[in-house]
Amino acid sequence: MAYLLLGLSLGFSAGISPGPLLTLVITRTLGRGFGAGLRVALSPLITDAPIILLTLLLFSALPPLFEAVITAIGGLFVVYLGVETIRSAREAHLQDHPLAPAAAEQDLWHGALVNLLSPHPWLFWITIGSPTLARAWQTGWPEALAFLLGFYVLLVGGKIGVAAAVAGGRRFLTDTWYRRLLWLAGLLLCLFGGLLLWQSAQLPGMASAALAS
Repeated sequence: MAYLLLGLSLGFSAGISPGPLLTLVITRTLGRGFGAGLRVALSPLITDAPIILLTLLLFSALPPLFEAVITAIGGLFVVYLGVETIRSAREAHLQDHPLAPAAAEQDLWHGALVNLLSPHPWLFWITIGSPTLARAWQTGWPEALAFLLGFYVLLVGGKIGVAAAVAGGRRFLTDTWYRRLLWLAGLLLCLFGGLLLWQSAQLPGMASAALAS
């Protein structure tokens, strides 16, 4: 029960915390409805398995530059999504018709790439998630499973809740306000991407300082 509650509390905090993935959930929901936001919200279920395995088994043996490179690539990709969102806002219209399967898959994979290339899930699993999961596993596999279930139920559920709230208010939007919100969301994506690039520039110096001390 303790590990389940810990997973639920950590998952809820991560699920509603501002960041590139949550902003992408909002952007896709505004543009394409709840289904698009739902697909983006589900993306951690695709990308987090390799992140967990790497942080448990390999990440401590990788050079500090690896994290900086991953963070820089993630920042560039998030900036790209932000710029594309701002460009599309000029002539955007609210869409109510079903999307083609290719467009629907694009939502999921964009979310997966943003999550995989963001340092946030890596840092969480390095500093908190993996040590907690290892302790839970030493207690027993039901405890480890309870921690994972609690975490992902509210990590993904929190983002789905945001998508549902945005979709509920979407029906009251005009195209003009939709374009303004889309522009703002694109600007936020660019801001988060810039922050990721700034973090990537700081990581080598932080690693060197840690080694020197």
